[in-house]
Amino acid sequence: MTQRPASPASIGRPDVIAQAHARSVEIGLRASETPDFHPLRQPVLRELVERNQSLYTHALPVMETLHAQIVDTQSMVLLTDSHGVILHSLGDSDFIEKANRVALCPGVSWAEADRGTNAIGTALVDGQPTVVHGGEHFLHANRILTCSCAPIADPFGRTIGALDVSGDTRGFHKHTLALVRMSAQMIENHLFSNQFADSIRVHFHARAEFIGTLFEGLAAFAPDGRFLSANRSALFQFGQPLADLQRQPIDALFGIAFAKLLQQITRAPGESIELTLPSGVRVVARGEYATPRYVAPAENRASSSREFGSGAAQLAFTAAQQRGEPVPLATLETLDTGDAHMAAVLRRVAKLRGRDIPLLVLGKTGTGKEWLARAIHHDSPRRGAPFVALNCAALPDTLIEAELFGYEDGAFTGAKKRGSVGKIVQADGGTLFLDEIGDMPLAQQVRLMRVLQERTVVPLGGTRAIPVDLRVICATHRNLREMIEAGTFREDLYYRINGLVVTLPALRERSDLAALVTRILALQPDGERLPRRVSAAVLERFAQCRWPGNLRQMANVLRTASIMAEGAEQIELDDLPEDFLQDCVDVAGGEVVRLPVTVAAVERRDGGDARLAGVATQSPARMEDWQARLIAQTLARLGGNVSAAARELGLARNTVYRYLRRTGAAH
Repeated sequence: MTQRPASPASIGRPDVIAQAHARSVEIGLRASETPDFHPLRQPVLRELVERNQSLYTHALPVMETLHAQIVDTQSMVLLTDSHGVILHSLGDSDFIEKANRVALCPGVSWAEADRGTNAIGTALVDGQPTVVHGGEHFLHANRILTCSCAPIADPFGRTIGALDVSGDTRGFHKHTLALVRMSAQMIENHLFSNQFADSIRVHFHARAEFIGTLFEGLAAFAPDGRFLSANRSALFQFGQPLADLQRQPIDALFGIAFAKLLQQITRAPGESIELTLPSGVRVVARGEYATPRYVAPAENRASSSREFGSGAAQLAFTAAQQRGEPVPLATLETLDTGDAHMAAVLRRVAKLRGRDIPLLVLGKTGTGKEWLARAIHHDSPRRGAPFVALNCAALPDTLIEAELFGYEDGAFTGAKKRGSVGKIVQADGGTLFLDEIGDMPLAQQVRLMRVLQERTVVPLGGTRAIPVDLRVICATHRNLREMIEAGTFREDLYYRINGLVVTLPALRERSDLAALVTRILALQPDGERLPRRVSAAVLERFAQCRWPGNLRQMANVLRTASIMAEGAEQIELDDLPEDFLQDCVDVAGGEVVRLPVTVAAVERRDGGDARLAGVATQSPARMEDWQARLIAQTLARLGGNVSAAARELGLARNTVYRYLRRTGAAH
């Protein structure tokens, strides 16, 4: 086997790649083989997704958030089952064609037995997060990829799938695996909370500020005190495998009698208590047991995490859910943060209060369409009934029908024995929000049209029509009139759903940026020592951003920056994610200004050069000079090695080459 130079991804872990290559050879694969371009047929893939419905449902919103964090990096997010078959993908349009050339698409197996050494297959074999970069792939055809993958375990520790980010090798970033690992852990925590929704749950950590975060330990107990399971963080804190914990009584695990723990939980729900782990470490804990709070209906609980909106809405819901508090409510009044365009939209929809006139909300992805729909629902006479959301773009065409209309027992192979109540019936008496209605297949458009006309729904495989009383709010980022002309959207349905049409402004068009930042930061968990404001320099940088992900992107940026600035009074430029800075526009030249390293790091590297101390507030022209000087210094120190300089600075190599051409130093 030809020896390849170590890549940035393989430093410190050559044995993993070597062992994977040995397995590939032993299986009988040839490195020159052409990848299989024949994915599973749609009916087979549909059944596979149905068998993995819980994983699929809880992974979708996390995949969307992860994709928003890596958007425009020529990469894609992939979900697989436990055997490495891709169930779903989200990707940049400019990378999908390249991915298809190596069969990186739904319905294709990326198990080691089929693809040799690759992040998905190797991570599933080893049971550990794995990076496979470029030439580390066994098949030559796959060496255009850099892949970071983490296995996903069910609440009982069994591997049920994997989450992967794959992209162009030139876009490799050492932090991608950390993002994937955190996202996989988030999916696991969602699965855990759903599995033990009716059990006694203990949230704990040695540091109080980590309660309610991704890193808290979760342990579940039956009402009689039997230990049921624990999440990944809890197992780490206990320092014992799950099988050993299941043989121990609760007083051995937390140093307290079960009756006393239950008494404290029910007497003062949500209050912190101090417990002792078997190692003697004292932890802060909060317990919950059937506390009355808003949750989705039982049939809908598995997908409740997907039903809460983007941007501030998603951040607010996640924080509240983690703390076991009621979901924060939006009203038309609270959405008015000072932007004239937004205020006009709110005035228009307010006139529909109490009237079941259909509403069509237009706007780019992430502008807060679902948040507006929730506010309309809350300010209506239907506020006491369910608000049910379905993202038509988040499900395969074959599953939208079952999700929306429901199905009877036996309608699908492997489906739930008692069938499933669809979203339309779940929303009876309340509001049905259909996001990305433009992505609904024509066949389902016909069925939806019939429901809106007759106000009854017949589940798949059923014969009885179920009457429903609901308000329908639809949203899309597509031009539905153009779709009607192209024959991909029904004109009769269009006129059924657009009683009133409003358009939400993109974030870069809004004048209430400072108010939105304040509002989003105010929604962060109270138990965490996170800043509630940003510096003037950060706000200025925000004003230069293109914000392609709109409110969703802003919420993600602020959440990450808040964690980086934990304990500080405000968020500074140093705390902003590096990849966010590529969306900041040089208003003078119309080009992207990407600050590759923090100001503090530059000052340390240059011995505290006072000329660099005010870089955050310099003009765009001076900023470009500063960036050029930093690139020149880095290249000189690294002997002109462009790849090494780009990695250290966090820049694309093309950016460094562009600088060399501009200065005449290219060779």
